[in-house]
Amino acid sequence: MNELLGSRIKALRTAKGFTQEQIAERIGVSRQKYARIENGANSITLDILSKIAEILDVTVGDITRVLDETPVIAYRAGESASSEKIFDMLDLFYANKHMYDKLQRKDMI
Repeated sequence: MNELLGSRIKALRTAKGFTQEQIAERIGVSRQKYARIENGANSITLDILSKIAEILDVTVGDITRVLDETPVIAYRAGESASSEKIFDMLDLFYANKHMYDKLQRKDMI
């Protein structure tokens, strides 16, 4: 899952013309840590994901959409998801839902 998010973030970053250094500086982490996020070696928090989305002028959903597409492909290929991956996806879903609800309430004010 981290690899999917990382590759999606990298694709969006390069499409917008940002360097890793620029993004890392704006979200307040080292370039090395940011590179590990893009490579899938580090987990990404919802806070960092939100900051990256804001910088890239996309929504968190635009980034996490890649997670919705992959399970169907993996399932059709005969791969089974481990329970750990399923729980990770559920955690991310509920974190995103909470963030979405929070943003919706903020827009209504």
